Amino acid sequence: MTDNAPVSSTRTPRTPRTPLTLLGTGAMGTALARTWLAAGHPVTVWNRTPARAEALAAEGATVAASAAEAVAANRLVIACLLDDASVGEALDAADLTGRDLVNLTTGTPAQGRARAAWAEERGARFLDAGIMAVPPMIGAADSGAYVFYSGSAALFEEHRDTLAVPAGTSYVGADPGFAALHDVALLSAMDGMFAGITHAFALIRREDIAPKDFAPLLQGWLTAMAPMVHTAADQLESGDYGKEVVSNLAMQVAGNATLLRTAEEQGVSPELLTPYMALMERRLAAGNGHEDTSGLVDLLTTGS
Repeated sequence: MTDNAPVSSTRTPRTPRTPLTLLGTGAMGTALARTWLAAGHPVTVWNRTPARAEALAAEGATVAASAAEAVAANRLVIACLLDDASVGEALDAADLTGRDLVNLTTGTPAQGRARAAWAEERGARFLDAGIMAVPPMIGAADSGAYVFYSGSAALFEEHRDTLAVPAGTSYVGADPGFAALHDVALLSAMDGMFAGITHAFALIRREDIAPKDFAPLLQGWLTAMAPMVHTAADQLESGDYGKEVVSNLAMQVAGNATLLRTAEEQGVSPELLTPYMALMERRLAAGNGHEDTSGLVDLLTTGS
C-alpha cells in the first residue's frame, strides 16, 4: 500500500464480484460501467438525464430512478459526475450510513478534503480519486490508464481488486486531498509541455518543414530531457540547487535572448515562453546564477 506505482488493472477480482453503484454515465462513467459489467460485477447506475443510462441498461446494468435509490442498492458507491457541486447535489437526499463512497469526480485538493469530512459526517467511509486516463483507455489492456486514490486506507484495501478492474490503482495517502493534488500536478506539467510543443510547431509553421517530419525529433528531444525530473527532485530534497547542474541559470537566461529573437524573426508570439523566462530572470537577479532551474520552485511557492 505504500508503493505509489500504479497497480496493473489485470488483477483478478474477488469472487463473487462486488456489486456497486455508479453515479454519472457520461463518457467516463459509461466506460467505467461497461468495464465492470464485462468483468461480471452487478452495477446499478444513475444519471441526472435518464436517457443517457439506457445503453447501459441494455448491457445488464440496473438503472435507478434517483441517486438516493442507487445509493441504497449497494454499499460501494462510486461517483463520476461533472464537478464537486454535482456530487453534493446528487447525494444530498441519500442515506450514506455504512456506505463506501469513492469519488472519481475531478476536483481540487481542498474539495477532496471537504468532501471527505462531509461524507464521514454522514456515516460513510471515503476515497477521493484522480483519473489519469481518457475514456478510450478505460478497460483497455496495456493502455497505461490508472487512478490515484487517497483517503480511507481500509476502504481502498477492501475494494482494491474491484477498483483495479477498469484501470490501475495508486494509493497516495490518507490525506483525502492527495489524489487530486497528484492529478493536478501531473496535468499542470502536461500543460507546460504542450505549451512548449505548441511554440515549437509555431516556429516551423511557415517554413518548408513538414510537421510530421519534425514530430519525431520533438518527441525524441522531450524524451531525452524527461529524466531531468529526477535531478530536480534530488536538488529539491537536498536543498542544494547547485548540485549536478548541467546548464546553470545564468547560461539559460543568456540563451533566452536567442529564443526570443528567433520567435521574432519567425513572426511567432513569445507569450508561451515569457512568463517562465521572467521567473528565471528574477531568480538570477537575486544572485542565484549558479543554480539549476529547480530554485524557481521556491520562487513560485514563496513569492520571494
